[in-house]
Amino acid sequence: MTAIKGGYTNYGQDIGILMMRTVFPRLVGDIGNARTFSMPVRYQIVDVDPLNMTAKNADARLLTPFIEAARQLEAEGCKAIATSCGFLAGFQRQLADAVNIPVFTSPLVLVPMIHTALGSKCSIGILSEYAQGMNEQYFNQAGWSSRDIPVHVSGLEADSAFSQLIICDNPEGNWEQMAACIREMTEKHMEQYPDTGALILECANYAPFTHMIQQIAQVPVFGMNQLLEYISACVNAPIYQNPIY
Repeated sequence: MTAIKGGYTNYGQDIGILMMRTVFPRLVGDIGNARTFSMPVRYQIVDVDPLNMTAKNADARLLTPFIEAARQLEAEGCKAIATSCGFLAGFQRQLADAVNIPVFTSPLVLVPMIHTALGSKCSIGILSEYAQGMNEQYFNQAGWSSRDIPVHVSGLEADSAFSQLIICDNPEGNWEQMAACIREMTEKHMEQYPDTGALILECANYAPFTHMIQQIAQVPVFGMNQLLEYISACVNAPIYQNPIY
């Protein structure tokens, strides 16, 4: 007889995602659209102002509600936790220490692996919504230093169509205008840093444009979406149907 074990209300949503409450549209590809992923995900909303996550307004007081939300996801049975804002990398160590399951605040945690995989003459490009605020503080929390790994950060203009929709949290926007400013950012980055061997989408909301970014850059593009698919396979190891298994 096979024993079964419970303890939770819901099951099968092993990846938990911390979300800030917003109203802007989240199309397929965005981390806030569950259809983005091949596996079920569980969302936990944290009521903080998304603007406060940039270096302009970052405050450790924001940490408490994120810790509480992460612990709630763990209590509901999640096996790993991610966030929807790359600037939460500034809280990577605190959030990881607050729970007993892995926490991935940003694809910035992938930088050491990517650096090891690339040739020594290559740099890593980081595409951020707010490039001025993406600094050593966040790199250190993600487990590395720009003194050891060559990275270049590019971002958008403050009044870009993307920022007007996502950062200003507007319920309506223009897809073509958003694509145009992200295209321009990517083209400028590759022109300025031709040694770029890979790109990281620090801003999770760039994800719907991943294919376009890669078509322009012609290098591997890493983001939170790809990281979550990998994490899902790690917390739920596949069963390979071999004759001896």
